Amino acid sequence: MSDTITRVGRVEIAQREETPAPTRQQVVFDIRNLTVRYGHTTAIRDVSFEIYRNLVTAVIGPSGCGKSTFIRSLNRMNDIVPTAKVEGEVVYHGKNLYDRDVDPVEVRRWIGMVFQKPNPFPKSIYDNVAWGPRVLGMRSGMDERVQRALEQAALWDEVKGRLKRNALSLSGGQQQRLCIARALAVEPEVLLLDEPASALDPIATSAIEDLIHELKRDYTIVIVTHNMQQAARVADRTCFFTLSDEDAEGERSGILVEYDETQKIFTSPSDPRTEGYVTGRFG
Repeated sequence: MSDTITRVGRVEIAQREETPAPTRQQVVFDIRNLTVRYGHTTAIRDVSFEIYRNLVTAVIGPSGCGKSTFIRSLNRMNDIVPTAKVEGEVVYHGKNLYDRDVDPVEVRRWIGMVFQKPNPFPKSIYDNVAWGPRVLGMRSGMDERVQRALEQAALWDEVKGRLKRNALSLSGGQQQRLCIARALAVEPEVLLLDEPASALDPIATSAIEDLIHELKRDYTIVIVTHNMQQAARVADRTCFFTLSDEDAEGERSGILVEYDETQKIFTSPSDPRTEGYVTGRFG
């Protein structure tokens, strides 16, 4: 089905008519009063909203407002930061991921992540994709698993004749798609993308965005992006973070201002702070 394009200033919003209304969607994450601190610094404060299955949710906002901190909270990546302290709840299919009986390794099995800079291992293309399944003991049908992940990442046709070649020989865009394939190889339900195209050229960026559209058929996707054009192109729903006013100690923290359908965020936001950001008046 073709998209309907709405232009707001220099930002084009593609209305994907086939996307079901959120009220008919299954809630994957129910985030409740999430606060993350690093030592005495509050990175994000009292964030609450729901993320829906098989939709692309974009996280936008100015630098330093806690976008990456937020997305890393969804699969407990902040656990590896010694000073990090998480309060509130990230409820995933009815279970708070921060309960004491929850294994963070198991969390990352179901909620994969791809980072801003492509980070393939200095191994073969094949071994990069097979690494996660091997670690998790998923050793049966490895050749088929590797091929399926590379096909899902739209990379198979480009590398099928050189799977034993070092992954570092790939272009930047190919390396990022390889990292996506590596995340998909363990069959997660959710894919977290932290500015996945910020280091790529426009052609590679377009390939990643096309891939995101394809992947949401099978995965729930959350993407952090500083590029509002990209958010408008790929996301079904968008949440806008900004920095709070200074508190009594002169500190500022990241707060969620508004969360809604992407078209509404860019065409008729409810909060003047959102409007100021998406129209370029600040941020």
